[in-house]
Amino acid sequence: MGIVSLITGRPGSSGFGSASTAEQVTDGIDATNLTAVITGGASGIGLETARVLALRKAHVIIAARNMAAANEAKQLILKEDDTARVDTLKLDLSSIASIKDFAQNFIALNLPLNILINNAGIMFCPYQISEDGIEMQFATNHIGHFLLTNLLLDTMNRTAKETGIEGRIVNLSSIAHQYTYKGGIRFQKINDRAGYSDKKAYGQSKLANILHANELSRRFQEEGVNITANSVHPGLIMTNLFKHSAVVMRFLKFFSFFLWKNVPQGAATTCYVALHPNLKGVTGKYFLDCNEMPPSALARDETLAKKLWDFSNKMINSASKTSA
Repeated sequence: MGIVSLITGRPGSSGFGSASTAEQVTDGIDATNLTAVITGGASGIGLETARVLALRKAHVIIAARNMAAANEAKQLILKEDDTARVDTLKLDLSSIASIKDFAQNFIALNLPLNILINNAGIMFCPYQISEDGIEMQFATNHIGHFLLTNLLLDTMNRTAKETGIEGRIVNLSSIAHQYTYKGGIRFQKINDRAGYSDKKAYGQSKLANILHANELSRRFQEEGVNITANSVHPGLIMTNLFKHSAVVMRFLKFFSFFLWKNVPQGAATTCYVALHPNLKGVTGKYFLDCNEMPPSALARDETLAKKLWDFSNKMINSASKTSA
């Protein structure tokens, strides 16, 4: 899979490629017995992912900060298929308190959980600090999903044991994980304004998404847990993610139109990794255009992944104590 395949849409070994859509890669799959949580499922590729999983009869929980948008998304899905099972719950990934509330509210529903799609994110935003004192892109894109996943793991593990159905966690990363700070993660300067780069901070958070999935995978295998964890690059899609650099990105898109995908194509890799039976037992991998691809050397660094895991826990514990 290279630039030619990306431009032409030529399928890879999976039988799918950059031109494949989310509906195409899930054609014929029955997800009736599955429950999925999708963060950021109210718009963009998150909404398309929610729509297609609901179309395949999964019970979809749209987790979103903007509940008006989430409920609009639900109605759009129900308008297409009034038998779809879709619910909405509020989730602000930049807020530890909101993440804990979401987890409590979801667990209180007493639902199974087969699939967790960590899709939501922000991109290229100016320097900001979250309410918990964490740099905003790192807080939203990584720490929020790290905590959410940890809080839902017991439910996922129990579901996998009771049903015998493999659980799947999908982290949305980006090819931008290759463009980050020296050493990958600025552990000692994670919240520093000095030296902050909106592009490198985004790349750092996307590298963290892959490292998180890889460390989850290692732990699952070590513990014999029937859950897989993988990361995906959805491709270049013009969505609300680009709101902080819309003018520049539209200019770039004009000259690189052959590299960009539409939303149904952008959601394809997520849906493929979340649902396709060919990926049973496949874990700790990185996917692009519905095919496994090697990420950067930093993303494959097991020591860095373990260090990030410990660092993330310490950040959350420190923030929780401060807000208590």
